Amino acid sequence: MKIAIELEESDRHFICVIKSSNQEDYTDWLDGFEERMNKERRGFIIRGWAPQILILNHPVVEGVLTHCGWNSTLEAISAGVPLITWPMNGDQFFNEKLIVEVLQLGVSVGAKEGGWYFEERQLIEAETIKSMIERVVGEGFEGEAMRNRAKELKEKARAAMQEGGSSYADIRNLIGELMDRRNELLI
Repeated sequence: MKIAIELEESDRHFICVIKSSNQEDYTDWLDGFEERMNKERRGFIIRGWAPQILILNHPVVEGVLTHCGWNSTLEAISAGVPLITWPMNGDQFFNEKLIVEVLQLGVSVGAKEGGWYFEERQLIEAETIKSMIERVVGEGFEGEAMRNRAKELKEKARAAMQEGGSSYADIRNLIGELMDRRNELLI
């Protein structure tokens, strides 16, 4: 709800993906929020699965709020999109350190402890979320530096996948090694 409040108060366009095993958990507040955003043609709410790679690679996407799962992290980096990090549990806190401190591709909302259940998670204030959004997509030097770094890493990731790139070579080597082992077993 706090994310929705800040999205509604901002003047930014957005896509909000709501994933829940029980969609009825969100019905009380989400329906009014969704109706207002549709009327203003500013926000789009997706309930359930979303085509994340397609969304991240759209040229108007300026940033993403992420739980720092490894797939989401790699998809955002490959798309050249800076991140607002909100880890929930497990390795997501380590992934956040990589994003924020090592790669300098994003900012943290400040979650320090997680949990598997909603009741165990740290509450993040709406004003903090708004501030992090502005740091990433705003006009300041910090946001511009993150966006430039994200574009640079996007190009490096793409180059690695092209013929002659490191990922391309590694996958060719893996396939070759697997073929050699299969052939050894057949002899």
